[in-house]
Amino acid sequence: MALLFLAALIGIPLIEIFVFVQVGSEIGALNTIIITIVTAVIGVALIRMQGLDVLMRAQTTLNNRQSPVNEIFEGFLLAIGGLFLLIPGFVTDTIGLLLLIPPLRRLFAGYMARHSKFVATGFQNRNAQSRDTVIDGEYEVIDEDPERLGSGSEANPDSPWSKEK
Repeated sequence: MALLFLAALIGIPLIEIFVFVQVGSEIGALNTIIITIVTAVIGVALIRMQGLDVLMRAQTTLNNRQSPVNEIFEGFLLAIGGLFLLIPGFVTDTIGLLLLIPPLRRLFAGYMARHSKFVATGFQNRNAQSRDTVIDGEYEVIDEDPERLGSGSEANPDSPWSKEK
């Protein structure tokens, strides 16, 4: 896993530099920079709109007492897509734009949800839970012994409830 991370850390910038040089030699350096900035701005706008949509669907899923695992993974993929769109480069922009296509993103999210180990808890019906509340406790019946407690007419002067104060 560490070797794969290292390869990506070194390989992605090298690929991006190569593609930048190739595209820059074809359309010019200024046009390459403009395209890179435009894709970042468009990507941020699209992520904002689609992110709100995913949040609304997650809220609906929670209101239906279901686990929003697919929506969580979609939000994660949107964040990765946004990160790729903000990183300058054509390869990362392409990956980021692919993650912004809702059917493709849902396909990836569904795959990730099926192959993950999530345990959904806490989605019981609130009404059923409140009707079936059981409070467990112990009690002991104590007979009041008038000799031990006093006759009742004697007030304790140190008591905060005493009327003599």
